[in-house]
Amino acid sequence: MAIGTARLLLRAFAGTGLTLLLLLQSGCSSVFFYPDKVTYITPDRLNLEYDDVFLDTADGETLHGWWLPAAAPESAAKGTVYFLHGNAQNISSHLMNVAWLPEKGYNVFLIDYRGYGRSTGAPDIEGTLHDSETGLRWLVEQPQTDNRPVYLLGQSLGGALGIALASEWVQRQEQPPLSGVIIDGTFSGFRGIAREKLGSFWLTWPFQIPLSWTITDEYEGVDHIGRISPVPVMVIHSQRDGIIPFHQGEALYEAANEPKQFLPTDTPHAATFVIPAYKESVLGFMSRH
Repeated sequence: MAIGTARLLLRAFAGTGLTLLLLLQSGCSSVFFYPDKVTYITPDRLNLEYDDVFLDTADGETLHGWWLPAAAPESAAKGTVYFLHGNAQNISSHLMNVAWLPEKGYNVFLIDYRGYGRSTGAPDIEGTLHDSETGLRWLVEQPQTDNRPVYLLGQSLGGALGIALASEWVQRQEQPPLSGVIIDGTFSGFRGIAREKLGSFWLTWPFQIPLSWTITDEYEGVDHIGRISPVPVMVIHSQRDGIIPFHQGEALYEAANEPKQFLPTDTPHAATFVIPAYKESVLGFMSRH
């Protein structure tokens, strides 16, 4: 499960006044990223076929990902899910969120952003946005995706990246078009969630505005999610999410244009797919679109 923004902010600001001064000087966008290099589980441990994929970015980094083919024969695959994970650890700790999809007939492709897992570099907002697009461009060039639906599934931070990526993909009329976008447990904007979390902690409350201003507002999800239409959007958010408050998901849904669907859930943050009924809701969304 992803370590959320709230915990990262508390960790970032639990030090001395010098820490606050350094953040004021350098900005606090780094609190969105908490990567590690530990391998928690590999697909073969779950009896899944997989291939390692390595992609070179235009700015000289190398990204690592996993391709998980559908359990059905290749000719019978229903489509492909491009998964963007949350802000902590790496794809090996997030694998369980999509490990159930190959059995349901879907290929899955998931990547680590720069600095995560076996990917090189260090993460920042611009870099991870670039990485998410690099992964999608590789995916749509694969023969397994020809004439089949491609869905984007983003959880937490991955949802924020996915909104920005999908809106640009649609507005540029990139091919092939996405068949659907699923956003799970995502904040309504980078600057917006930073200001909310800073304002909720007494030590950082006086700094909520100047520190949040150090984070770009170019990629606020509420400003971009409406531009994904006419591609269908599904927004998932738990009413007891202790990391990203429920109202953040509501704000994204309200800002989205039709066709759209909202799925309120009742699990901890980024634990949606431990509940079979929520899996079925996502499968239903994909089959309809």
